[in-house]
Amino acid sequence: MGRKVTLATCSLNQWALDFEGNLTRILKSIEIAKQRGAKYRLGPELEICGYGCADHFYESDTLLHCFQVLKSLLESPLTQDIICDVGMPVMHHNVRYNCRVIFLNKKILLIRPKMLLANYGNNREFRWFSPWSRPRYVEEYFLPRMIQDLTGQTTVPFGDGVLSTKDTCLGSEICAELWNPRSPHVDMGLDGIEIFTNSSASYHELRKADHRVNLIKSATTKSGGIYLFANQKGCDGDRLYYDGCAMIAINGDIVARGAQFSLEDVEVVTATLDLEDVRSYRGERYSKVTKHHKPYTRIKTDFSLSDCDDRCLPTHQPVEWIFHTPEEEISLGPACWLWDYLRRSGQAGFLLPLSGGVDSSSTACIVYSMCVQICQAVKDGNSQVLEDVQRVVNDSSYRPEDPRELCGHLFTTCYMASENSSEDTCNRAKDLAAQIGSVYIHTNTHTHHLNINIDMAVKGMLGIFSMVTGKWPQFRAKGGSARENLALQNVQARIRMILAYLFAQLCLWAQGKPGGLLVLGSANVDESLTGYFTKYDCSSADINPIGGVSKMDLKCFLQYCVKSFQLTALIGILDAPPTAELEPLTDGKVVQTDEADMGMTYSELSVIGRLRKISKCGPYSMFCKLIHSWKETFSPSQVATKVKHFFRMYSINRHKMTTVTPSYHAENYSPDDNRFDLRPFLYNTQWAWQFRCIDNEVSKFAKKQPY
Repeated sequence: MGRKVTLATCSLNQWALDFEGNLTRILKSIEIAKQRGAKYRLGPELEICGYGCADHFYESDTLLHCFQVLKSLLESPLTQDIICDVGMPVMHHNVRYNCRVIFLNKKILLIRPKMLLANYGNNREFRWFSPWSRPRYVEEYFLPRMIQDLTGQTTVPFGDGVLSTKDTCLGSEICAELWNPRSPHVDMGLDGIEIFTNSSASYHELRKADHRVNLIKSATTKSGGIYLFANQKGCDGDRLYYDGCAMIAINGDIVARGAQFSLEDVEVVTATLDLEDVRSYRGERYSKVTKHHKPYTRIKTDFSLSDCDDRCLPTHQPVEWIFHTPEEEISLGPACWLWDYLRRSGQAGFLLPLSGGVDSSSTACIVYSMCVQICQAVKDGNSQVLEDVQRVVNDSSYRPEDPRELCGHLFTTCYMASENSSEDTCNRAKDLAAQIGSVYIHTNTHTHHLNINIDMAVKGMLGIFSMVTGKWPQFRAKGGSARENLALQNVQARIRMILAYLFAQLCLWAQGKPGGLLVLGSANVDESLTGYFTKYDCSSADINPIGGVSKMDLKCFLQYCVKSFQLTALIGILDAPPTAELEPLTDGKVVQTDEADMGMTYSELSVIGRLRKISKCGPYSMFCKLIHSWKETFSPSQVATKVKHFFRMYSINRHKMTTVTPSYHAENYSPDDNRFDLRPFLYNTQWAWQFRCIDNEVSKFAKKQPY
């Protein structure tokens, strides 16, 4: 009868400018799609060059190499008898477009440019591309000579067209077009297009996956039809992790889905669906719909997605999408990102200064989660992961089976004690390191690994200062000023950074092993927001897996690790008050705490951070919102004090964000200065006008109070 179609979409772990590797992964996905009987294969956005090329998109080399890869795809026997839909930049009339190139049997059928560009959050597509601004308009594109010689075509259709096969019609959306209030699938559905495709480079944020799924379900609920979603996966060279979730939906139901987090470089999702289900669904709803727009240009191709005899072919049924909890997302996403970074960086493992606090323990647990995923992938037969592990540990016979044992190969932790460190934090760090299996370098004289006394380095630095100035600074607890107190804390923190990099470079050398280690950071998003860290201290690392995660989420994550990984050492870490341990102890006990230093709790900071970034609040607007949401806890004057205190801290310390360690992007209120949160770093920290507006409102509230 010829009405059932088998379609394929995929998630690919592409790497910016890795044309060789990207080509291999594209061909692998096409091969798998054909093996499963698919007649159409959709890939991620800009999959040929990788989405994260950034200013490399300006280079003519990038365009040239994309066409060279396209030529290889056209030539490959694997691409025969299947419609292939791939993503690459194309220059047309000297204007650069983000395009889909759709081809079949060595003939390009259509080049469809992106019409609605993403220019928010981490996306800056307007910097490199122009949107196609002519809806339903198609013109000729002159192919490069290398493609002409292969296909025998001089020109091909370029623009907002759709593909018409002998049995159905397909139309493209590209990533952000799904999220736009004027999504093309609405008009395409009204014009009879039955299959919508979306190639994306959609990155992970905590609690975001359900939005993506709901948009696709909504698109096919209101328009009817089949919807294919392809996405990039993994770290393609920067702070983002693209989190897969390739899926296929029909008439409001998800019928096939891929993983959100995995170590598979190529994941193909296929489904067999009945076109008559789309037609029946629409027949009831579209009977009185009037079309007001001109029809789409249909590019006709002599090819069918269905077979004549398909009566016995079963169709896919709806599946339930169970979303990860935020704690699971923190465990999985940053761990996959770390693995991609490690295997592609050519380094031999990680080094982490482990303080015994929530933040560094969270980083350690993410590395342990990475090891859990690696062992599981090897157990499941992932040959690429096994090959990568063997290369990283420099042992071609090694086969990881136990995460704790693998941690001992890949992960080194160190506790850098000073005279201000307590035995409690020392023991907590030691216990956690033992449970996860990391190589543990303990800088306290009570240990059996390396005996490093950080106090000697601190005194040496202060001795140089004293020799030049004739002064010896003192802590506040010993009569020193605030400036002396802060400087003494900073010198400890910065010496720790120097030692971390020294051991990262030479640890393996000292053991007679090749390679170096990547230094991991552990400053959370809230500390970055307020600048509650020392510039060029242990927060200065190569990469930071928790830099986009809030303190409150990290605490929940550690509770999850206690249950999921049986890391009972975390219980004591969670019970202890967060502290930097940079000021003198009192009777051997810590008196310095983070929340006291910051003047607000981490819970309050999380609320303020979301108002600043997500709600776009300045000091005055933030005050006006918080006097209502915090009215049960604080008076208007107390709210004003907290808002002013935050903005003073934030503006004084914003300069630190210009040098902060590259961090995994996980939170939509991240203060990352690279491209997500663009702000000045030299402020007038008095905020005179803004704070005066707040004071005026406080005065009005005071006058309303009964005597």
